[in-house]
Amino acid sequence: MKWAEVQVSTTSEVIEAVSAILEKYGATGVVIEDSSDLTRTWEDRYGEIYGLNPADFPESGVRVKAYISVETWEDTMLDAILAEVKGLSELGLDPSPALVTCRIADEEEWADEWKKYYHPVRVTERLTIKPTWEQYTPERDDEIIIELDPGMAFGTGTHPTTALCMRTLERVVRPGDTVVDVGAGTGILSIACAKLGAEHVLALDLDPVAVQVAGENIELNGEANKVTVRANDLLQGVEEKYDVVVANILAEIILLLIPSAADVMKENATLITSGIIKEKAELVSAALKEHGFEIIDTITEEDWVALVAKRERS
Repeated sequence: MKWAEVQVSTTSEVIEAVSAILEKYGATGVVIEDSSDLTRTWEDRYGEIYGLNPADFPESGVRVKAYISVETWEDTMLDAILAEVKGLSELGLDPSPALVTCRIADEEEWADEWKKYYHPVRVTERLTIKPTWEQYTPERDDEIIIELDPGMAFGTGTHPTTALCMRTLERVVRPGDTVVDVGAGTGILSIACAKLGAEHVLALDLDPVAVQVAGENIELNGEANKVTVRANDLLQGVEEKYDVVVANILAEIILLLIPSAADVMKENATLITSGIIKEKAELVSAALKEHGFEIIDTITEEDWVALVAKRERS
């Protein structure tokens, strides 16, 4: 089978936004080649990285590759994708150099190539993400394994923004809690909450493809009895109140979410926001305070920030 391989040369700041754009045009997965991976100091205790080949990475910045069936691919999509990638600058993001190319590739060229870079990863003290085809023996009695097939969705769930959320959820979620996951994507955070003891999790995403993928991952992990996933625009129409609200989305979208977040939070509930590039952390922080939230923790990794907040008591 042949596929249209679309390559976007951009920055790490917009990886998730570019992935979402490519998904809109029919991509069923992406490969992220980040030049900074070549100089990053990697933990090797859990086998997550094996000798990287510089030839597989751009000289600078990030290359995001997506594969779209030639049956649905149209040449006009190239210009449309380019326009949307460049349009990210209007949101205050930096997509440069914003170069988009396409070539037709045979499936065997890439179908399993990415698997050699993806192995079990301990994201937190207790949470480990494991690809479905790998064997893995837990290293501690209370270790929690999340099964994931990244071929079904974007990424492996180990992007810094996701890792920040998972570390925070591990500290915050208590048995019996209820959680709403806004912008659930692959459903990883919802699955983590269920496995950490949450009684019920509502996973929301605007994209119907993400809803389908999250549902598949939730079933794969045996958590369908705890996690409800549905298409929804942020918190619109949500009337229930929750112990934890988590949103791993772009800072600009978090700003739209904040005004309605308090309406779905129980007394002493916690709001976790991630996906925030460092340069926009103060903007989100100010918006939280403006809407009556107290920031109780700020966590950073690389260029990313997660803010943990509670409602100020009146």
